[in-house]
Order: sequence, then C-alpha cells, then structure tokens
Amino acid sequence: MRIVFALGGSAVSRGGTAVRPSNQRHNITIAAEALAPLCLAGHEVVITHGNGPQVGLLALQAAATPDTPYPLDVLNAQNAGMIGYLIEQQMKNVLPCGALIAALLTQVRVDRDDPAFRRPAKPVGPIYAENEARLLAAERGWRVARDGKGWRRVVASPAPLEILEARIIEMLVERNVVVICTGGGMPVVELEDGSLTGIEAVVDKDSASGLLARQLGADWLVMLTDVDALYLDWGTESARALRHATPGELAGYRFAKGSIAPKVLAACDFVNETGKRAGIGTIKDAGAIIAGLAGTVIAINPERPYGQARQQARTLLRPQTPR
Repeated sequence: MRIVFALGGSAVSRGGTAVRPSNQRHNITIAAEALAPLCLAGHEVVITHGNGPQVGLLALQAAATPDTPYPLDVLNAQNAGMIGYLIEQQMKNVLPCGALIAALLTQVRVDRDDPAFRRPAKPVGPIYAENEARLLAAERGWRVARDGKGWRRVVASPAPLEILEARIIEMLVERNVVVICTGGGMPVVELEDGSLTGIEAVVDKDSASGLLARQLGADWLVMLTDVDALYLDWGTESARALRHATPGELAGYRFAKGSIAPKVLAACDFVNETGKRAGIGTIKDAGAIIAGLAGTVIAINPERPYGQARQQARTLLRPQTPR
C-alpha cells in the first residue's frame, strides 16, 4: 500500500516540551521506530511533518537581526531542511543498511488572492501570556490571537493548490525510496509571466499532506499527533473516543479549530475525493491505526470485524520480499 504519514508539529515537540534539538531528536526517534515496521513490510511510505512551533522559533531568531530578516517562505525552507534531516537520519538508524531514504524540499503553490492573507489565523511559535503577546505584537508588527489557554503569533495560511514536486516524489516512491517532504512546504505564487516567487505565509501541514496524498494516489492518509483518537466532549467526564466514523458523521461534530479540526477536514476531504481511508492517532499506534485497532479510522464504510483487523495487523507488519 501507499501511505502518507503526516507528523504533527506538536507530535515532534510532544507534550508541550521545548522546541530543542534534543527533544526533537528523541520524539523523532519514537516516530521512526513506529514507522520502520511498515517500511520493512514493503509498503510505500511518504512522511510529511508539521512546522508551526519550529518555524515560529526561527522567526523569533530572525527578528533578532532586524536589518536582515528572512521572510516566512525562506524560514519554511530552513525549517523543512532541519526537520527533514532529523527524520531522515533516524529512519536510517532504524532501517537496515542500504534502505533508500530522502528528504525533499517541497514548494506548495497557493493563490496570491487567497482570503487568508487578509485574515491571518495560523498559530506559529511559542505560547505567551496575553500581556507579553500584545507587547511583542506592538514591537514587531505581529498579529496575535488566543490559542487554548495562551496567546501566539498568527500568520496567513492560504489553501494549498498544488504540490509542485509531487511527480518527483512519486518517481522516488516507485523506486522504493522512503520520502520525507511537505511539512506545509514553501508557499509560492505564480506571477503573470509564469515564474514562481515565495510569499509570506505558513501552509497548513494537514491540508498540504491531504493534497499530496491525493496527487500521489495514496491508499491511506494517516495523521499522527499527540492524542490517541478523535474524542467527543473532549475535556469533560463524558469524553469518549470515536474509533470509526464516516465524513458525514464527523460533519455533525465540532472539534478544536487550531489543532484537531484541520486534521478532520483534511481526512474527510481525502476520503470523500478518493474513497480511500484516513486515520488519526498517536505516532506509536501508526501500524495499529491502519489495522483498525487504534486511533480513529475515517472511511465511507469504516466498520471492520475485529478478527479481520487483527489478521490485517499481522499482514501489515510482516516483512515482505522487496519489490
């Protein structure tokens, strides 16, 4: 099977841990160990990653040199190189010698007239107290907004229209290369003469990953985050996990806008447009999500007998003869 695994930025910097290299290496190692069995089983694996916390940190560092600030598209490229390098290295450490792995910078075409540029809403960077956030906004020309119990900088997040390197990614995947890419990518717009240029924005990783999965004809889109499933009545004593759902069912529920809602929307769009399956859950449950034993499976007809799921889990994780 061809599977796109999207690692959330909150999963890479799990549990609110600081965005430090040591923390990221530890968390990425957990991800690599969870994904390795699926690679060894012969599945075509593409790994995308989030970048909100990390690109916000890079923007803070860039602000320390106001005479030569880098725009967000360049910071996105820097961030993609950093996280791609860490994931690539850890995948090489957990897979057999000779495994083919490549991290690829990915451009994402967006519309320069997207309404998101007039209404920035994508949280990036660290969480602040309200007073500190407003002070930074005044000093640096930021826009800030409440995000959960704190405040964060918000930037434009236009809808992705095309993953420009999708054909290259597909070519690599067909040659048994584990590809690490996207992460929201570098947002670019097309000029009147047909040339491309970067633009100040951060594309949502879930939307970009869903678009990539559709362009690649993937069988699964699995979004790995720091919660084990979708929950109804989250944060209350009556909270309950959704293990199977259809896009129609999920349309009737409300999820947190800044975190889970984009994943639900990307999953439902993928399922509705392709008829394939999507999953949401934790990194350590990657294989079990596909087998229907963990997380939330979203499909047109998501029900699957438990015994059949157990058999598929064994098949998914059994090493196969290399293609």
